[in-house]
Formats: sequence, C-alpha cells, structure tokens
Amino acid sequence: MALQMELSIESRVENLELVQMVVEETMNRLEIAGRTCYEVGMAVREAVANAIEHGNRAAPERKVEVELDLLPGELVVRVRDEGSGFDPNQVSDPLASANLLRTSGRGILFMREFMDEIDYTFGLNGGTQVTLRKLLNRSASSTEEEEDA
Repeated sequence: MALQMELSIESRVENLELVQMVVEETMNRLEIAGRTCYEVGMAVREAVANAIEHGNRAAPERKVEVELDLLPGELVVRVRDEGSGFDPNQVSDPLASANLLRTSGRGILFMREFMDEIDYTFGLNGGTQVTLRKLLNRSASSTEEEEDA
C-alpha cells in the first residue's frame, strides 16, 4: 500500500512538535510502532529543526515542506527549506573531543543513527532537501517494544 502525506509549515520552532506529532500519528495509523516510530519521529524532528534554524534562519515567511511516502518495504521522508544550503561534510563531528560540549552537529548525527539512508539535494536557486529513508520490517514493527523491554 502506498501512502503520501504532505505538510507545509512556517519556519517557527513552535511547529516542531506539530510536525513530529503528525508524522508519529501517521505511522501509528499505518501500524508502524515501537522503536521505528520513535526513530523516524526523532530524525524528522531534527531535519525540520535544521531546516527552520539553519536553512531558513527562523524567518517565518519561509516555509518548510515535509513529505512522507510509505512505499513497499520502506518509509521515505523529505524535508525541504528555502535557505541558502550548506555542505553536510563541513559539519563538525559532535563526538570529537573538542566538540563534546557543543550542541552543533548533533541533529545530523541523530538522523544518521536513526535512519537507513540520508541524501541531500541542493536547489539551483537555494533550498536544501534532506531525504530520509527507513527500511520497514512490517511483521516486527508491532512487537519491537516487547522485544526491547
């Protein structure tokens, strides 16, 4: 079964909770539960936070677009901003000893940890799209919480 959900928000930090709730509720309705739901919700939250704060510089007139596609065997989430873009390879490693007390770069670390694949696309006229992919094991999704307990 294919499903698509789209959401457009103003670049306001207050909208992070809304996006995370909508994504997690959508996954719950699709019977994607447990750890997978948590991991995708956190990765999307970090991607949207980066889009708001770093991409759009928290300018409320700029939008962040979120698309969620449920495909056979995988969940694909795209988060787009209207900012000037960045080089993800230039983000400092938050686990390096010199950066342990800094908060910068942790969102990308979480996205890499929680998702199976992350891709960045940069628009010619600005804007960054991060594509997050999570492989789904539908038969295990309902029982993950019991196994992790």
